[in-house]
Amino acid sequence: MTRDFSVFFKRYGWPTTKGRLPFCIGHRGASGHERENTITAFRRAAELGAEMWELDTQLTKDGVVVVSHDDHLERVFGIDHRISEMTAAELAGLDGVDVPSFSEVAALGRETGTGLYVELKAPGTGLLCWRHLAEMNQRFACLGSFDTAQVRELRDAACDFPLSVLIRVGHDPHALGDEAGADILHLCWERAGERPQDLVTDALMRRAFEEGREIVLWHEERPAILADIMKLPVLGICTDLPDLMRPPAGRGKAVGRQG
Repeated sequence: MTRDFSVFFKRYGWPTTKGRLPFCIGHRGASGHERENTITAFRRAAELGAEMWELDTQLTKDGVVVVSHDDHLERVFGIDHRISEMTAAELAGLDGVDVPSFSEVAALGRETGTGLYVELKAPGTGLLCWRHLAEMNQRFACLGSFDTAQVRELRDAACDFPLSVLIRVGHDPHALGDEAGADILHLCWERAGERPQDLVTDALMRRAFEEGREIVLWHEERPAILADIMKLPVLGICTDLPDLMRPPAGRGKAVGRQG
């Protein structure tokens, strides 16, 4: 099966000469090498050849979008504080904590030519991220969430960026795509056994494509599985280790058909 992404790229103003497909999406940056969702992790992912970064959004008490998977800082930084209970200035003033603002990460994306695959965590961050990207004319981006209500909010507001719905194992991707009004089905199936690639059937892909949707796949760090899913006609694959997908000799090829 082949897939021509030219209509998608033209519709959303994505670059057609950036890397190759499937896009390597650095999961929380190069989080297998650096602390997740930090400027260091994002810069490292770009250096390793990732075409996009997956990043997560939280909201400070004073309404600033920052990049962190968790609202609570304990898991990553060992500190008993919640982002939602602090102002951006208070968060920035914490010793040993490195939580960048969304605007900082977006600026780095522009500097490095890297796309933003934004996973919306805290409600309300979607509209703010969209507004910032639109103001900066930063088209190489996607907004998505497990929370279909957040994706639907953007769809109903006529968001002109591609929208993604993240889908857990056992859930119906097509039903969730309809519920969210999504352009992309993001299959988060990394825990679906020893061969999750077997779940990405021809029937699943054909139906998604017939309904005008693209597919992004889970974060994968098992080389044999990654080698298999890189052959699929999907838009992108997340990984903690971008160098697994983009070894130095394989970089720099232009986007074309995939399949």
